[in-house]
Amino acid sequence: MLKLIVDENIAFAADIFNQFGDVKLVSGRYITNSLLKDIDILIVRSITNVDEELLKNTPVKFVGTATIGTDHIDLDYLKKNNIIFADAKGCNAFSVAEYVVAALLNFSVKYDFLLKDKSIGIVGVGNVGSKVATFAEALGMNVLLNDPPLQRNGDKRNFVELDEILKCDIVTLHVPLNPNGIDKTHHLFDKKILSRLKNDTILINSSRGAVINNLDLYDSIEKKNLKVVLDVWENEPEINVELLNKVLIGTPHIAGYSYEGKVIGTKMIYDSLCNFLEAEKSFSFKLETPQNSIKQFDEFNKLEIGLNDLISNIYSIQDDDNRMRKIIVMNKNERIKDFDLQRKNYPKRREFNNYTISANKLSAQIRKILTALRFNLEHT
Repeated sequence: MLKLIVDENIAFAADIFNQFGDVKLVSGRYITNSLLKDIDILIVRSITNVDEELLKNTPVKFVGTATIGTDHIDLDYLKKNNIIFADAKGCNAFSVAEYVVAALLNFSVKYDFLLKDKSIGIVGVGNVGSKVATFAEALGMNVLLNDPPLQRNGDKRNFVELDEILKCDIVTLHVPLNPNGIDKTHHLFDKKILSRLKNDTILINSSRGAVINNLDLYDSIEKKNLKVVLDVWENEPEINVELLNKVLIGTPHIAGYSYEGKVIGTKMIYDSLCNFLEAEKSFSFKLETPQNSIKQFDEFNKLEIGLNDLISNIYSIQDDDNRMRKIIVMNKNERIKDFDLQRKNYPKRREFNNYTISANKLSAQIRKILTALRFNLEHT
């Protein structure tokens, strides 16, 4: 019988992976080499570093990560040792894009501006960044794209240099964490780059914490009056609490934590493991319709107010921020524990396409925007 270790926070882990053998659920931060001495299959999330130190002298022959990023995986080591690897690229892209929309609407209401008057620079235009671009265009924003690897590989979209991105009113980061090389993104936004942002720039990072030098960011916020949204932090779960005090929205690495994102991530790894083991795909992934799935939209308000009211009712980014700030008064050990607990016990967040808007009295413009944001429209 095969033996598996699976991160305990992976959706449906206890139900689906026992099809393949004996499953042990473990907290991702506590998966060690000694636990893997008789393990064949390892399934993790981004908090577990999978490298030689973890895998040496173990029988592991398949590694899956139910996440879109792979910076925690030593792919060269896996390849060298003939260990099959599977990821869940793109599984939670809509979730992250919806997080960005929620942040933008929150700020547009709080600081009384129109999104159509703003430019947004998107750094990294893969699965997530492309969806952010689509949403931003639907909201009438001037969208600029930067992605040197895609540009080199022949992508025909109209890319701009980073210099142009830094002139935007809003900058949002959606890049993988690359420690070195021509496409290095570790500390891509350091003191030098941060100093070139416009005053009052809205800066959003929902990619990887170390894409921004957090110490440099701390120093730059007041100098440039930056309005910062951080979902990812250097040295998670031991984050910089002083920085949390300075950002306007801070959340515990949950931008991609929609229920759909989690389920799709699990399904992608499940399918890959079935293919590897030549096993029958016997588990059915069914997503129930959420309660109160019919919503109203108040078109008599300013667009941003109406959209913010609608989306806050579905997903309140402010609630996530409020929960996060409770760790400020905790001691170091409590903070570390609570950061992970907030992720483990995260409320079930459903994506926009699960909701239907009563559309009879809505203008064509509003219907077009809601459709682009993936809401369903009800005509009675």
